[in-house]
Order: sequence, then C-alpha cells, then structure tokens
Amino acid sequence: MNERRTGRSGLFVLFFFLILSACQSGVENVQTPITSEPTPAPSPSPATSPSPTIPNLQSELTDTRNKTTEAAIGKFDFKNHTYPLPRGWQGAGGVTELAIENGTAPASQEDKQIGLSYITTKFLDVTGDGQEEAVVVLKIVTAGSALPQVAYVFEWKNDAPELIWYFRTGDRADGGLKDLRAESGEFVIELYGQDRFILGETETGKVTGDEEQLCCPIFFTRTAYKWNGKNFLMQRKRLTFSTEDPNAPPVENMADKVNQPPGKAKSGTKR
Repeated sequence: MNERRTGRSGLFVLFFFLILSACQSGVENVQTPITSEPTPAPSPSPATSPSPTIPNLQSELTDTRNKTTEAAIGKFDFKNHTYPLPRGWQGAGGVTELAIENGTAPASQEDKQIGLSYITTKFLDVTGDGQEEAVVVLKIVTAGSALPQVAYVFEWKNDAPELIWYFRTGDRADGGLKDLRAESGEFVIELYGQDRFILGETETGKVTGDEEQLCCPIFFTRTAYKWNGKNFLMQRKRLTFSTEDPNAPPVENMADKVNQPPGKAKSGTKR
C-alpha cells in the first residue's frame, strides 16, 4: 500500500516538473535594459574679480624729463644739503631745518622729529628768466604710512643755490604731488584731489564731498604760478581733471562752487 503511494507521489512530482518546464520554455527571456543616469555637468566656478592695480603715483615725478642740465646748478649735490622744514612739520624742540646725507635724514620717534628722504630733482625754468632752476622733491618720513612731500625751488646765485620758494604737499589722493613742470614762463603744479592747490607754503584742504581712496585718486588739480621777482603768484583758474575720463572737460574753481552756502549768491552777481 505504501509502495503504491510512493510511486504515485513520484509520478506526481515528475509530472509537475514537466509542466513547469513546458511553461518556462514558452516565455521569452526578456532582459530589462540597464540605464545609467547622465553625469551632471560641473557647475561653473564663480568669476573672480581681478585685484585692483595700485597706480604708481610717482611715475611723472620720477620719469626722465628734465633730470639733467648743462647749467652750473646741475652740478650741485642736493642729496647732501640742509633744507628748511615747512609749517606743520617742524620739530617739537624748535627744529626748523634738517640736513640730509646721501639722500636721507632718519626720523626720530624719541625726539618726535620727522625725517626726510630724497625723491628727485627737476631742472626747469620756472621763473621765466631763461635760466633753469632746480626743483628738489623730498619725502617727509613719519612713523606712520603717510607719504607727504616737500618741493624746494632753488636758483643759482653767487655760485651757490639760493632757495626762492618751498611748499609742502599732501598724502597721495589727499593733495599729494602728481607732477610739476615749466610751461610758457610759468610754474605748473598738479596735486591729486579736487581743487587742491598751493597756498603760501602749504596745500589746501579737501573740498566738500571729495571722498577718494587714498591709494587711488580719481581727480587731480592743475594750477599755474608766475614769478614776480619775490613770490610765485597763481594765474588764471584752478582746473580739476578726472583721471578716469581724460576726455572730460575740467571743472573750474570747484571749491568756490561746492563750498558756497546754499541760497547765497556770489558777490557781484544778481539774484
């Protein structure tokens, strides 16, 4: 009895596998295609602005123009000479002049005394007499980072240089010295900033609204002076130019306009 059941069970199992095999043979072997996701393109790096270039504000002063002369004054050694100190830079102990040796006079923090450093000498006929004068430019050395300068004008008299004018200038965009030259018998001086000019021995202060980065001036002022035998007197109008737009017309006597109180007319004008 058991043998019959076992035989039947075996036949049943064999029959089941035959049917299963027949079913599988009628089914197509379909493979699911494998798709790969596209690699995302790398995001572009943000554009970096180039670092601004700090301009060389001494390029015109130190260029090769008017560096030599055949006149006797060209043989004098201005790197070893004594210079008066301008108002505002005189020593706390009453020091009114300073001698430079080999182009330098070191500053002294202990004595609260500035130093001087030689920059250049230009030989120019700034008096209009047909003879070249020497214009010596020195840098004022301080304990800080300021770069003010002093210009000294010498004529040659009795076989020695004689000082006829000197003036101080400001620090870079704040009234710093840009250039000086002789034109048509006049002494032309250019200072950085809006309507900045020399008054006596010193440079004038900022006009209202003149806010510039100290390193990078965007304006300069041109003024002309004429020698009358005793003093240099300003001629004509003060002209403020833009360094960013050389084709822009200059502004005349800017300080007279921006510093004028609102609603107040100039003298001699009708309201």
